[in-house]
Amino acid sequence: MIFKLQRILFGLCAVVVAADLVWAAVGHFQIDWVAYAQLGLMSLALLGGGIFYQTRRSEPELAAMLMGASFLCAFSAAASMLNYFFLTLHGPRIDGILVAADRALGFDWYDTMIAMARHPLLNEVFFRVYNMVLPEIALVMVALAWTGQVEKVYRYCVALAAGALIAIALWALMPSLGAKSLYILPPEVASKLTLSVTGDYGKALVALLRDGPGYITPSDLRGLIAFPSYHGVLALIVAWYGWHVRWLRWPLVLLNAAVIISSPIQGGHHMVDLLGSFPVTALSIFVAARCASAAKYAPMVNNSSKPAEFPLSGQRWSGNPTSLKKVSDSALS
Repeated sequence: MIFKLQRILFGLCAVVVAADLVWAAVGHFQIDWVAYAQLGLMSLALLGGGIFYQTRRSEPELAAMLMGASFLCAFSAAASMLNYFFLTLHGPRIDGILVAADRALGFDWYDTMIAMARHPLLNEVFFRVYNMVLPEIALVMVALAWTGQVEKVYRYCVALAAGALIAIALWALMPSLGAKSLYILPPEVASKLTLSVTGDYGKALVALLRDGPGYITPSDLRGLIAFPSYHGVLALIVAWYGWHVRWLRWPLVLLNAAVIISSPIQGGHHMVDLLGSFPVTALSIFVAARCASAAKYAPMVNNSSKPAEFPLSGQRWSGNPTSLKKVSDSALS
């Protein structure tokens, strides 16, 4: 089953990489191929280490850590490039609709930011919490493997990848850039806020959507997706799989609840961006579970030349299966 999950993961990664290469060739994008090649080599080195510890050292936990890291390294680079390509092929922008939805829920992003400027200490806490999601991803993967939950490492990676692809697909159909791309905060307010995503960042996203991706390099990639919030999806997936590690359960639940709360402020999101991350997370976890189920119950093909063995009257029988009836009759006489 573990082998099948590995094939699903790296097969998915290969499909996304192939799509990138074809689209890059057709679209004639400007891409920092050297930097992406370096990431590819890093991913291959991690994969090689995983294969070694799986086949030569029989240490599936360490193999899972290395293979999971290999997959996330390659897939993240390929998926972000794919997201950038969609800047040249996307549906109508929906930020105005999302603002109206926020106001119907009683949330106003501009007023919230004005209020946060009066609480610099809380804002600083939100800043640090918001930026802990990526380290959390690595922590949960290591913790799952360390506690012997090897299968869940691969399911976790499938869920992260499924969440990314769902979010990218939805964004391509109806792109949004977040509240940060619509409002300009007064200088006296902006100066009091420590933000992960600023108004200038929002302006840069608007220019990207208008003008196209330009030079694509992994050293200067921007998070394009506002709705549904992939940052929210990551926080929820981390909390879900971290629940399987007893000593991480409540710390991760509390920490990622704070991530969700802080995302409109630190990520410049609409409130509905965060609400949209819940069904995307549920679907991603469901996809991971179905992949694991398919891997578990897939028919096994025995190519071994070793004779089959059958239990018979408490004994083990080996030989030609066509003679089973004759041996059974003899055993009963």
